[in-house]
Amino acid sequence: QVHLVESGGGLVQAGGSLRLSCAASASFFSFNAMGWYRQAPGKQRESVATITTGRNTNYVDSVKGRFTISRDNAKSTMYLQMNSLKPEDTAVYYCNAHGPGYDYWGQGTQVTVSS
Repeated sequence: QVHLVESGGGLVQAGGSLRLSCAASASFFSFNAMGWYRQAPGKQRESVATITTGRNTNYVDSVKGRFTISRDNAKSTMYLQMNSLKPEDTAVYYCNAHGPGYDYWGQGTQVTVSS
């Protein structure tokens, strides 16, 4: 069983920054694709940013230019640098690793942006 553990969430004022980390209990080299998702109260979980083994990235339109996803395979850690945060970014953020036959999720970390 692979475990993903997020950290770095917290309370920040609008315009501030946070960096989320996702540490895995298995080598990142085994993961085809990874990503960050978020779920706000009363809303469905949405994909925020994804990154492949080849480091191709995709972002939801609402975070383009503000968020940056990256992965350090040697450290088996993925990051989400979040700048210029807005109140609408408030949500529980989850990291995910998926590929043929597997789909792993972390427990989530709360991000709250005050106006």
